[in-house]
Amino acid sequence: MNKFLIASLVAGSAIAAGTASATDYKAGALEIEQPWSRALPKGATVAAGYMKIKNTGTDPDRLVGGSTPVAGKFEIHEMSMDKGVMRMRPLTAGVEIKPGETVELKPSGTHIMMMDVKQPIVRGKPFKGSLTFEKAGAVDVDFAVEAIGGTPAAASAAPAHEQEHHH
Repeated sequence: MNKFLIASLVAGSAIAAGTASATDYKAGALEIEQPWSRALPKGATVAAGYMKIKNTGTDPDRLVGGSTPVAGKFEIHEMSMDKGVMRMRPLTAGVEIKPGETVELKPSGTHIMMMDVKQPIVRGKPFKGSLTFEKAGAVDVDFAVEAIGGTPAAASAAPAHEQEHHH
């Protein structure tokens, strides 16, 4: 009985530890922070993905694509305003992350578009995805899912929290 209890506690704390750090990923010189998406209303077939990508290396890299089991297509798009009209276009060459730079994929800016969504994307239920970089290769990530129109609560708190630990 005690062995079972100890095994359960160890497994439980490993799961808790895994979820606490599940928002940050490393791929070579790249650090991927907090991939997230928004819940979709019923019937919606297009989702967006957001995150920060930091290049700690000396060579540029480029996010060129990716995939997710929840959608048929995975593209990188850029939103811009042109004479008061919001325009969106695919970035077929991807997004460059220069050495020492952090690129933020965010609402109303550059972001990932997932089209032909095949299953519900529901708040609080992360979904798997894979990012493809020119040099770093493929990186598997989990997209946290926020409320429709929401943003991650940790997004505003994370930078200050991280600074405390790095000094």
